[in-house]
Amino acid sequence: MPQSATQVRPTGHPGYAETLPRVPTSAAVARRLTNAALSCWGLGELAESGESIVTELVANAVQHARREAIRVLVERTAVRTVRVAVADFSRARPVVRAVGDGDEGGRGLLVVAALAADWGTVERRWGKVVWADLEGRG
Repeated sequence: MPQSATQVRPTGHPGYAETLPRVPTSAAVARRLTNAALSCWGLGELAESGESIVTELVANAVQHARREAIRVLVERTAVRTVRVAVADFSRARPVVRAVGDGDEGGRGLLVVAALAADWGTVERRWGKVVWADLEGRG
């Protein structure tokens, strides 16, 4: 299994990134990374939402992407705004779908939309980045 290493960005917006294997257990590592970044920035009130969002984004990448790795990014884009993102090598855009009461899955992007101030997808030549912005109080 590939080793992961958290890296702090040397320039630009403060941020953390980690390349992880495209497996379900990577969601736990992504939650820890998100929580650690938010704590370092004094934005602990965003931790619960941030952890839920990154869990859903990783789950989507694990299920729908290709290749063996994904990249989780947590960056502080403004004083009270944090962007949580997952990059993968699939160019297929995520789709919010209608789900019934008995459906066991399919609510991930609805959760992201409910918790995030905004969210979206950026296409890249090699794949895509799905992101969600969290905004702190004050």
